[in-house]
Amino acid sequence: MEYIMIFIAAVFVNNVILSQFLGICPFLGVSKKVDTALGMGAAVAFVMTIATIVTFLMQKYLLEPFGLTFMQTITFILVIASLVQMVEIILKKVSPPLYQALGVFLPLITTNCAILGVAIIVHQKDLSLLNSVIYAISTAIGFALAMVLFAGIREQLSLTKLPKAMEGTPIALLTAGLLALAFMGFAGIA
Repeated sequence: MEYIMIFIAAVFVNNVILSQFLGICPFLGVSKKVDTALGMGAAVAFVMTIATIVTFLMQKYLLEPFGLTFMQTITFILVIASLVQMVEIILKKVSPPLYQALGVFLPLITTNCAILGVAIIVHQKDLSLLNSVIYAISTAIGFALAMVLFAGIREQLSLTKLPKAMEGTPIALLTAGLLALAFMGFAGIA
């Protein structure tokens, strides 16, 4: 039951984008097409899960025992940057169209505050390794869900006639706000 509550809370109630406002840059930048948003969500899911495992182990077995907890942020950033480079190399070989579609946003995963935020939140909540992995995967699913929903809405909006003043960023921000309000409806669940 504990794992289900972690999942529901991370995906719906405390969605990393819509409730905690982490990862807004890729949310607004890569969400014009559903397939690109899905690719970004998958890349973030992979990096977030692996980064959480590695940073958890580094925190427990390196930083805390040697009194180096003040190095937490810089260490976590270095781990995340290394993992993003690995994902970039893999995507370039496995899926060149997705690599091209993500473009400049793939390196932005390195500085995606959602990934760093999850690594730090896991430590702050003092979760076990298994709970940390479940939290990271659930948060990544919530990230991907928000991205895909937003991209689908933006694709539909691109087919409609909007007032000139609402085209582009204004309607995107308004839509993001409405999507965040919709996710607030899940607040009573967990």
